Amino acid sequence: MQTVAQILIGLVAALHTYFLVLEMFLWQRPPGRALHGFDPDTARLTAPLAANQGLYNGFLAAGLVWGLVTGSLATQVFFLVCVIVAGVFGAATANRRILFAQALPGALALGAALLAA
Repeated sequence: MQTVAQILIGLVAALHTYFLVLEMFLWQRPPGRALHGFDPDTARLTAPLAANQGLYNGFLAAGLVWGLVTGSLATQVFFLVCVIVAGVFGAATANRRILFAQALPGALALGAALLAA
């Protein structure tokens, strides 16, 4: 179960790294605009907000990697709970898809990490 937990945590970290790239570097390009259906002007106007979100996603990814490298369950749990809370908040305030794209993978990884402990 430990291996499953580590793989799931790694996948959540990779997902948040992808979010970082999408929000910080691709927001005004077709992949970023397609995510929300933004036209070029809307993407340009919202790019600073997206970059800020991307930076936070990068911090989540870094924390999860740190937890994996150090083997610290407490660090893993902390950052996975942060991922889940951010996903639930995003689903409640922005788009319900965030629940499935962010909170659900985080919850699965958290469950696996706790079962492996």
